[in-house]
Amino acid sequence: MMEKKSNAPRRNAPRRTARPRRPGDSDRDALVARIVRVDHAGEYGARRIYEGQAAVLGTGPAGQKIRRMYEQELQHLRHFEKLMAERHVRPTALQPLWHVTGFALGAATALMGERAAMACTVAIEEVIDEHYAGQTAALGDDEAPLRATIEDFRQDELEHRDTALDAGAAEAPAYPVLNAAIKAGSRLAIWLSERI
Repeated sequence: MMEKKSNAPRRNAPRRTARPRRPGDSDRDALVARIVRVDHAGEYGARRIYEGQAAVLGTGPAGQKIRRMYEQELQHLRHFEKLMAERHVRPTALQPLWHVTGFALGAATALMGERAAMACTVAIEEVIDEHYAGQTAALGDDEAPLRATIEDFRQDELEHRDTALDAGAAEAPAYPVLNAAIKAGSRLAIWLSERI
C-alpha cells in the first residue's frame, strides 16, 4: 500500500521569508528591499528629529537624554546604510522631505517644552515598536541576521520610549492629541517610504 503524501508544512521546517500566501503578495526580494528602505528612512527621520530637538534644548538634562538617543539612532542609520549598499536597495525618494519635516517636528516639539519633546519620542517609538514587530514576524529563517538586527533595534526604541516616559512625556500639554497626531504622521511616513 502506498503512503499518502501530506501537503501540510513539516513542523520543524525552516520558516521562509515572503512565502506567497495570496495573489499580489510581495516576493522575498521585494519584501526585504521594502524593509531595508523603510527602516533606513525611519532611522534617518529619527536622526533629524533628535537634531531638531537638540538644536532647541541644548546641553541641559533633556538635551543630554536626546543626545544619547540620537547616538543610538545614528548607529541604526549607519547599519541600514550599509545594508542598502550590500543589497542594492534604493533609498526612498521622499528623503529630502523627511530631512526637513524630521528637523521641523523635533524643533517644534522642543519649543513646546522638554515634556513635549519627550512625548514626540514616545509616540514615534510606539509606532516603531509595532512596525518592527511586524517585520520580524514577516522575516523567515532565511533572513535570520536581518530579523535579529531589527529585533535588537526594536529593543533600543523601547528603551527610548521608556526614557521619555520617565522624563514626564505623559505630562506634556495636550498629550493625547500630540501623541495621536505624531503617531498618525509616523504611520503615514512609513506607508509612503515603503512605496516611494
